[in-house]
Amino acid sequence: MDWIRVIAFDLLIIYHIGMIFVPWNYHIKNNEISESFILPMMFLNQWRLPLLFIISGMGTRYALSYKSTGLFIRERILRLFIPLLLGILIIVPPQVYLERLNQSVHYGSYFDFYKTLFQGIYPQGNLSWHHLWFIVYLLFFTLLLTPVFVYVRNNPENKIINKLQCAIEKHPLAIYSLTIPLIFIEVWLYPKFGYTLAFWGDWYALAFYMILFFYGYVFVSMKATFWKLTEHKRFVFLGFAVVFAILYFILPVTSIPIPKPILRIINLWSWILTLLGFSVKYLNKPSNFLSYRNEAVYPFYILHQTVLLALAFYIVKWNVSIATKFILLLISTYGITWLIYEFIIRKNNCMRLIFGIKLINTKKIA
Repeated sequence: MDWIRVIAFDLLIIYHIGMIFVPWNYHIKNNEISESFILPMMFLNQWRLPLLFIISGMGTRYALSYKSTGLFIRERILRLFIPLLLGILIIVPPQVYLERLNQSVHYGSYFDFYKTLFQGIYPQGNLSWHHLWFIVYLLFFTLLLTPVFVYVRNNPENKIINKLQCAIEKHPLAIYSLTIPLIFIEVWLYPKFGYTLAFWGDWYALAFYMILFFYGYVFVSMKATFWKLTEHKRFVFLGFAVVFAILYFILPVTSIPIPKPILRIINLWSWILTLLGFSVKYLNKPSNFLSYRNEAVYPFYILHQTVLLALAFYIVKWNVSIATKFILLLISTYGITWLIYEFIIRKNNCMRLIFGIKLINTKKIA
């Protein structure tokens, strides 16, 4: 699970770099667009965020298994709300400032821009949480669903877990029945509310990601049953993933009898099960490198987009190829973010608190 979390957030950084070179809205764009980036980006877009919410639900189940409810809620608020507040006030404003400069909006200085921060909500105003929307949604889901999670934890023989376990033990593909609520949301809520990530009125994303978060908790509550399923049937899931990816991305819509929303959900679900299955088989190995990366992933997520946009503001203007710009942004974004983490955050308990990672036990070190 830790490896998947690290890889998923690494893909997020790569995806954000790619956003500079595709014809989709992003804060800073290259003056030349690459059509070759579109299909890989669309492919990643299908399952990367759903996978992250499932992993977050799994992590919640592990955390609640050895913590009291009160302690768990206090720790989650501490690890989510403080970094969110830091992000809104300190990390995200430079992103908006650079975007405004790129739009030819002039300020005397960054401090003059900062004075306008509370004069309106982005995109009309300058106050935003930008990429940190994930923290907002995760905090909301955690507070809303914790009573349900505690009930499931305290009643391991409850009907939800038992019926699902029995179903997939008899018919492994019954795991696909969990796509039904997702298909319903895709068909009914997306056309009506769209996908805004603004929280208020974002009923589609709230419902969709909350169900995935809940599924992650349920999967771990099933213990060996779920992990055996994904490991033993990983090639079956891979077959479904490849077939539905071809149907969804490559074949013309008019030649497919299955509605596109159903194709999308089955496709992303198959890829998630495939990735979990192969991870159980090949990535279930601890290492010092994994421990380091797993601790660093949250600060990397918080910092990376500010670092990326600060670099992109200048690099997109250079007269070099898209491939060169992409590689430069990839290396420099990771490199600078790592330097900030390693030399400013990792060994400083105050910074660790602000960036939502566990404090160093100074007594043990002494």
